[in-house]
Amino acid sequence: MIMIVVRFIRTHFVTIVSILLALLFVYAAGSKLLDFENFQVQLAQSPLLSAYSGIISYGVIAIEIFVAILLCIDSTRVFGLYASLGLLAAFTIYIFLILKFSDFVPCSCGGILEKLGWEEHLLFNIFFFLITGTGIFVLSRKGGGKTLKTLLLSGTTTIISCLIVILMFLSSENIIKKENNFTRRFLQHPIFENGVLDLGVNSYYFAGMADGNIYLGNVTAPLFISKIDSGLQSFTRIKIKLDNTDHAFKSLQLKIKSPYFYLYDGNVPVIYRGKLGDSVAHTISYGDAFFNQLTVLDSAKFGVRTQRKLDNQYTIASLDLNREPKAELKNEVLQKQIDGVFDVDGLLISDPESGNMVYTYFYRNQFIVLDSKFNIKNRFNTIDTTRTANISVTRLSDGRTKMNAPPFSVNRGFALFGNLIFNRSNLKGKYEPSSTWRNSSIIDVYRTDEQRYIGSFYIRNKNGKGMSSLVSDGRNIYALVDNEIQRYKIREGAFK
Repeated sequence: MIMIVVRFIRTHFVTIVSILLALLFVYAAGSKLLDFENFQVQLAQSPLLSAYSGIISYGVIAIEIFVAILLCIDSTRVFGLYASLGLLAAFTIYIFLILKFSDFVPCSCGGILEKLGWEEHLLFNIFFFLITGTGIFVLSRKGGGKTLKTLLLSGTTTIISCLIVILMFLSSENIIKKENNFTRRFLQHPIFENGVLDLGVNSYYFAGMADGNIYLGNVTAPLFISKIDSGLQSFTRIKIKLDNTDHAFKSLQLKIKSPYFYLYDGNVPVIYRGKLGDSVAHTISYGDAFFNQLTVLDSAKFGVRTQRKLDNQYTIASLDLNREPKAELKNEVLQKQIDGVFDVDGLLISDPESGNMVYTYFYRNQFIVLDSKFNIKNRFNTIDTTRTANISVTRLSDGRTKMNAPPFSVNRGFALFGNLIFNRSNLKGKYEPSSTWRNSSIIDVYRTDEQRYIGSFYIRNKNGKGMSSLVSDGRNIYALVDNEIQRYKIREGAFK
């Protein structure tokens, strides 16, 4: 009986291999078609081929069906076997690259073998690759073909298939990280929640971090400093006494840079400074410069965003209280596209570690890195494709400009630590589930010392409300979500 089976396999080996391959490809293509949306999402999150996920999602299915047809016809079977060899070589090298060279290994292979791990999937592909190669040689010998020619054709097919995947991988890395194809790469568990504190109200904002503590300001109680330890275990509040309150405040805000705290209102304009732990703040600047944003560089030096008197356009300025003139405009930093106000709107933040500043535009895909002397170090792009602000403005008779249509917002805020920027994006990328987007805030991670997109992650909403702001100390990310402050531990090596 065994000999009969062996003889049958020898006689019909090529047919058996062809049927197995045809069934495999038809089943694989059918599985993808039945859950096509999920298949596209899986490809989009591939750590190797994200940039080409759109064309690959259609191309792979079409090729699998076409190859299956070739395998079922006697006259085209040899072409089907060579095509199968190429496909299996491509699938095999793809898994090998995932395991050896990928930034991370996804949780699942996907497809019809999603119950298998990546190593088992690799062995499965190698097995089918070997029997396909054997089938080609058996068919060639039956037809009187030369072994050397068959070997060369098989080797060439394998090498070309592997090179295509490798080149797509290298090209995809370049596009995803530098050329803004706007396909996000979601990192595998880069952070995990390990603390939460209910603040009671949602009017808090981050004022800064110092000496292992987090400091919050409150828009409804601007004279209070709230201090929380990094473990989110203790919460204390101090009311600040100003040495001079004879001002018509419009927006009194708090900033922390150890060993001082600063209260300021650029509409007055006035800046107060006090020692952390004390309850009194003294005026250190009054009438030196009007501004609408401020970041602290040292005890008497600040970066501000202001408006030029000549044309009312926004510009960055240096405010140094130890020199004359104290304010110095840096008109080369912000680049006008439309009106010089709304089109350059954004957020200015400084990094306490490096002393660098970053300005991120709200309505275009660019952030600017400045050193502490306001020299432009780099202009980098985020991964979306909005290079020009998509806004519509009207100039009023008094010279002011106003938006006459809702703006197309790109970025919503960011945190800065060292050479990393955690940017909260307002745009959905390709193949991202709408439900996840509606229920989360998307954080894209970039480097500030080179044009490099590292990856993205989610921070979930709470009670239907998204994150309002975030900060990082390099080990943790802290987010304000509704009335909570949440702490997320950064996995070691997650953002390399």
